[in-house]
Amino acid sequence: MIADVMRPRAPRTLPLPPLELRELVGLPDSVDWDQRPGEHVFPTLRDPDAYDLILDFGCGCGRIARKLALAGAPVPRQYVGTDLHAGMIKWCNENLQPVMPQYEFVHQNIQNAGLNPGDALPTTLPFPVADDSVSLLVAHSVFTHLTESQAGFYLREARRVLQPGGLMVATFFLFEKRYLPMMQRSQNALYINPVDPSNAVIFDREWLLAALSWRGLRVTAAEPPAIRGFQWQLEIQRDPRPSIALPEDHAPFGRKPPPVPDRPAHLAGGWPT
Repeated sequence: MIADVMRPRAPRTLPLPPLELRELVGLPDSVDWDQRPGEHVFPTLRDPDAYDLILDFGCGCGRIARKLALAGAPVPRQYVGTDLHAGMIKWCNENLQPVMPQYEFVHQNIQNAGLNPGDALPTTLPFPVADDSVSLLVAHSVFTHLTESQAGFYLREARRVLQPGGLMVATFFLFEKRYLPMMQRSQNALYINPVDPSNAVIFDREWLLAALSWRGLRVTAAEPPAIRGFQWQLEIQRDPRPSIALPEDHAPFGRKPPPVPDRPAHLAGGWPT
């Protein structure tokens, strides 16, 4: 009860990111960024302790941060958002952080062909939080843009930072390698863009479950995509027991390709000063 009283109150209004940034993350409509007060952003997570320290991996221009703040049910005690796009982090620090002082937005200067080009940049960096500190790790539309080696690194990082009982909510594109007999045992990801492999990355279901198990993680809940072959949402916990079985994808066919910006994506929002 005392912890709840000490939590900061939610603001009534928050600025909306500019259309240029919203389009870049594929969600231009303002309805995708709003949240009714008292309405849970994560309906299955109603325990206030789940919102003790939220790590938003790939926070973009603050969609989830904004929704959490507006919902206020409950307000996170501490929130850390990371992203490799400098302009998005700049916007969040200028427009969200002053209103929500317990929020922190960190630019992780990682190489990405479209969003943060630079041949000398690293391809991975550790999360900027302590071991066993994160109660909720959010990774929406992140693993769908990581190479196989990057995904392995960040699954290890997830295991490192999650509290015992902590939860990761993440999305993935998944396929079944058994239908592709030409693939080597060492090949577990499909890449659709030869110029920028991070455009969309699709992982073998069995590889992902094994990769989680190797790191002491397990899937505890799975929501199949609304469009056949699109994003699965998985709830993942620190737990050495086997993952639940993933259901079949019986969604209707459709299309939802990534956005194509009018100018170089890394310039959107301006660079930090």
